[in-house]
Amino acid sequence: MTTAPLPRAARPRPVLASREVALASAVTLVLGVATIAAAALLSGSAAAAGAAVGAGMVLVFFGLGALTVNAVAAVSPGASLMVALLTYVLQVLAVGVVFLVLDASGALDSRVDAEWLAGTVIAATLCWITAQVVAATRSRQPLYDLPAPRPQPSVHSTRAGAS
Repeated sequence: MTTAPLPRAARPRPVLASREVALASAVTLVLGVATIAAAALLSGSAAAAGAAVGAGMVLVFFGLGALTVNAVAAVSPGASLMVALLTYVLQVLAVGVVFLVLDASGALDSRVDAEWLAGTVIAATLCWITAQVVAATRSRQPLYDLPAPRPQPSVHSTRAGAS
């Protein structure tokens, strides 16, 4: 394995919306719509609002985080782990801030059902992560570049050099 940088023409083009992000978004959106419908049927409009806010939070926070990590990985693969960890911390903080804002505004008392909100955030997060892991596992991305094959010396050239 070589550590030499790739030639300028051989560098991959930045891909912001990868298949993993698209699949995870689609699956999470389907789960969100199903959860909103179930909440509306089972518990009313406050539950549907809670499910909608929860699904929206996961789609926005995880989607933006994945796009950010993909953009950084395309430009500087070495920095992608640091950015991924920082993005995860910021996502957790953003979810906490949304919960605090909803609680401080009094929306969790009447207009938004906190149980459906929390349940949808948990279910949609697990759905997002599962879809992204499955998509990444099925994608065929080379992990390293194989070195160029070296020409093997023939038997005749080694004997000729020895005499």
